[in-house]
Amino acid sequence: MAQFVDRELEIATLEKEYAKKEASLVIVYGRRRVGKTTLLSEFMKDKKAMYFLATQESEALNRSAFQEKAAAFTGNPVLAETSFDKWDSIFRLIVSEKWEEKPLLIIDEFQYLGKTNPAFPSVFQRIWDAILIKTPVMVILCGSLISMMVSQTLSYSSPLYGRRTAQIRLKQIPFRYYREFCGDLSRREQIERYAVTGGVPKYIESFTGCEDIFTGIEKNILDRTGYLYEEPYFLLQQEVAEVGSYFSILRAIAFGRTKLSEIACFMETKATDLTRNLKTLIELDLVQREVPVTEENPEKSKKGLYRITDYYIRFWFTMIYPNRGDIEQGIVTYVMDKIRKRFITGHAAYIYGDVCRAELSEKTELPCHFSKIGRYWDKNTEIDVVALAEEERTILFGECKYLSEAVDADVLYQLQEKAKRVAWHRDDRRELYCLFSIGGFSARLQELAAARDDLFLYE
Repeated sequence: MAQFVDRELEIATLEKEYAKKEASLVIVYGRRRVGKTTLLSEFMKDKKAMYFLATQESEALNRSAFQEKAAAFTGNPVLAETSFDKWDSIFRLIVSEKWEEKPLLIIDEFQYLGKTNPAFPSVFQRIWDAILIKTPVMVILCGSLISMMVSQTLSYSSPLYGRRTAQIRLKQIPFRYYREFCGDLSRREQIERYAVTGGVPKYIESFTGCEDIFTGIEKNILDRTGYLYEEPYFLLQQEVAEVGSYFSILRAIAFGRTKLSEIACFMETKATDLTRNLKTLIELDLVQREVPVTEENPEKSKKGLYRITDYYIRFWFTMIYPNRGDIEQGIVTYVMDKIRKRFITGHAAYIYGDVCRAELSEKTELPCHFSKIGRYWDKNTEIDVVALAEEERTILFGECKYLSEAVDADVLYQLQEKAKRVAWHRDDRRELYCLFSIGGFSARLQELAAARDDLFLYE
């Protein structure tokens, strides 16, 4: 059974909805393998619940399977012995039972019902308005195709718009919970696994028991029969019609073409032709547009860069996609050697920066709360971590070093020089510095930190 980690906020939201005396309708959605079914299984443990998994079969077959589930759930002989050609009758019989506690109805992969019959959201709207809303029942509609769940249940054009009482978009699990999956590993080992699996529980479980990250990569990704080998294709095929153009965009970004103009040049197309596709990738949580944290109007900034935010997708396009020919020919040892040489500098160090920025907000010893945390860059300068506390006129500069050896004071001095080039409240600000190092710090740097109240070191 899948391990249940994090999700306190989501469980609290579901429990709050269940506690209502009146009917509640909750939409739960998120990408495949992110743990939606595990969340629902945990929530329904101590409740009178009926779980139904929709399929891509015909509506009639889905209705028949739903009726069979309802018959077992209610014990009503009419549901067991009668054939119904309408959903309304089945739902009416479910809520007509004399329930001692609030019944919970879960329809998983709801989008397949709408895919089979585009009118189904209208059918369910009628059922909700005429039957379900009049009785104390909780209904959860869950789905893994983000675009379809939004269009069928959440968008203004959906017949179900305005009916939901809550919605949960399930995201990947943050790194701070990663130790609950593999607490016996060192921090370095956890970061390296996180750099490949991200916070997707299914991916994390696949790497459980592997001797090291490279053993896990060879076993789970370079095996052409494993699900991870073709995972990016499958994810995109489920969400978009033309996979090729989206693949080209992701490939361009993975290869370091992060400006819109660079992506367009890589694809030999006009930048304006990429707007819709990039917007879709952002909505799918695969890509984000990032600007320097000091920008006052991020939406209008001309300094925007695109980056792949799904760590497995980034790893796959950086390390696997360029070597597909060799993998298909079975030359796995050669590919593994290339991955070993590039894994730290080409991938893990990049993810380490994200981990450090995320952890900064949890550092209680810092003298103020930073409302904005991100990166900074211009034509001549790049800084891994810049955090702003506007009211206190305080800015924090940081560097993240994923090295085997200890970091020495020269890194601090270089950071101080780069900080001078950042214009944010330059004449009226307090400056703080922090260094993150997976390999520790030199004795000289530790002495400096002990003598200064503006320098923080984090291993």
